[in-house]
Amino acid sequence: MPKVSVIVPVYNVEKYIKNCLESLVNQTLKDIEIIIVNDGSTDSSKSIIYEYIEKYNNIVYLEKENGGLSDARNYGLNYAKGEYIAFLDSDDYADISIYEKMYNKAIEENSDYVECDFYWAYPKNSKDNLPSKSKSNTDVKHEGSFSKLKLDNGYIYKNKREMMIYGRVVAWNKLIKRGIITEKFPVSLNYEDVEFFYKLIPNVNKFSFVKEPLIYYIQRENSIVNKQDYRTGQIFNVFNNVFDYYKKNNLYDEYKEELEYSYTRILLCSSLKRMAKIKDRVARERLIDETWQNLNTKFPDWKKNKILSKKSIKNLYIKSVNKITLNIYSKIFKIL
Repeated sequence: MPKVSVIVPVYNVEKYIKNCLESLVNQTLKDIEIIIVNDGSTDSSKSIIYEYIEKYNNIVYLEKENGGLSDARNYGLNYAKGEYIAFLDSDDYADISIYEKMYNKAIEENSDYVECDFYWAYPKNSKDNLPSKSKSNTDVKHEGSFSKLKLDNGYIYKNKREMMIYGRVVAWNKLIKRGIITEKFPVSLNYEDVEFFYKLIPNVNKFSFVKEPLIYYIQRENSIVNKQDYRTGQIFNVFNNVFDYYKKNNLYDEYKEELEYSYTRILLCSSLKRMAKIKDRVARERLIDETWQNLNTKFPDWKKNKILSKKSIKNLYIKSVNKITLNIYSKIFKIL
């Protein structure tokens, strides 16, 4: 059994895949399997991957018809044999020490789940000017290919409630014990990481953190997250799935305060920012209106949430939102 299985979904990333794979085949943790899921790529991604398959024997190559990011991750999970599971998107890359550090932390503290910090990395040329090979995070800073590296320094939460409130819902900065993954990613829905993350929380009993930025989250113009349209409204579907899951497992009442706060925070912060970027005015305005309707229908007393009373700039902003300021803020987010 490998110590870690890293699942890498691939779809038309010929300009990025080499950096991703270089960062994986050079990992300081040697007992690792790299599961590449070619999700129906039509560019030269496949031929680039085969260059690595011929040189390294710890790569598991899978190929399937295009089904999207969630479908590719789920497909890879079916083949993963590692004690722990990690996900890495093929247009991002990792520090070569990430999985050794995270695995050692998991074993040292007998953890189900380990999380690290990461960089938002802005290439000078957002399309293809990336570092030629993976280096340690101290070296990459001087590589010259980034116009900006923004550190995302996460909160060290101590329990499941704090995980719901402060957790970063991305999948790729985590190491997760394979046995606690009981729910897969939702297929054909945006915000797949949100649903996966909140459904994972009840299964996590021990958390650990490696407080170093070990992932480079590459910001490119044509990535999924930077293409906004009416599908951005799928956040409502995703949270409905989460609420149904908690109700089905008799957990909803126990975590209602945290779920309400999370729903409010995501709808009025990251989700609203995405909706504000939608170019179609009709779709944009309709989704902003649906945001307000959904929030006040599901949680009519959301402003009385106890977590919202804690002092922070974000909470001050959230408490200031009403039907009038919602539209004002959306116009501000549109130009930021």
